Amino acid sequence: MKKKNEKEGILLESGTNEIEIMKFRVLGEFYGINVAKVKEIMMTEKIKPMPHSHPSVEGFFKPRQQLITVINLANYLTGVTPEQGVRDLFIITHFNKMMVAFRVDSIEGISRISWQSIQKPDRTLANGAESVATGIAQCDDQLVTILDFEKIVAEISPETSIKMEEIEQMGERDITTAPIVIAEDSVLLQKMIGAALQKAGFTNVSIFNNGQEAWDYLSSLRNDQNLYQKVNLLITDIEMPMMDGHRLTKLVKDDMRLKRIPVVIFSSLINDQMRIKGKELGADEQLTKPEIGHLVEVLDTLIKRFRESDHALLVK
Repeated sequence: MKKKNEKEGILLESGTNEIEIMKFRVLGEFYGINVAKVKEIMMTEKIKPMPHSHPSVEGFFKPRQQLITVINLANYLTGVTPEQGVRDLFIITHFNKMMVAFRVDSIEGISRISWQSIQKPDRTLANGAESVATGIAQCDDQLVTILDFEKIVAEISPETSIKMEEIEQMGERDITTAPIVIAEDSVLLQKMIGAALQKAGFTNVSIFNNGQEAWDYLSSLRNDQNLYQKVNLLITDIEMPMMDGHRLTKLVKDDMRLKRIPVVIFSSLINDQMRIKGKELGADEQLTKPEIGHLVEVLDTLIKRFRESDHALLVK
């Protein structure tokens, strides 16, 4: 990544609606992962089996004193565990505050493309709505399936995903009709976040499949005199086809009418660098999935602040 200094580099890379995809092969097929999720690439090491684990979990190993679970992607994708190759590699990932290794056959390079070039697979061809693909990308001469690694890990280990217990522990909560807009491409997470917010008392939630759909909706309200009664807060993921969450945040915060609306980035990718990017774009809060309890607390604070400021403006 070319940059003269850290801050300038972050500014250049923020809100451009682009993604860097690391391409890799599994059983001869091309797949991709967002480079932002990749911690490092390693030659495979000896693995200690994990009894009674998911069939796709090979076990774990301990590089540099840190235990890392290894998932066999070939097994997860096809149900078949091929003979391990001497040139297999581990893609060490970091998201949702977890380190997980995925066994792949080879790394095929990195491509930088726009999220607009990434399309969701047709649901009739992708096992219904629960596809494991974030999208299909044209990278150079190959069609690359970008995998939903959060969904893979959540299926293998459900306890790592959003926990409804965090909402239940809050006890009885007041019902609020504050209108919330959500941009989230994962059907699984749409259902889980929607159910969690409903349980937390938020009854006016609109969910959109990507940043572009959310932006189209917000744009349609830009000149509505009741804008601030129709949208009190925006929650957005980062990784989404058509338009990512950073681009959506930038568009909202650059708009004279929309910029007052609080924006919460709720993503598995939140780390120190991503926090700097989000802050530069104007995000009001940035939370790591799957901290749904923390998200609800933040919503309470931001919506209360927004409504108080809106009331103050009306009084003036």
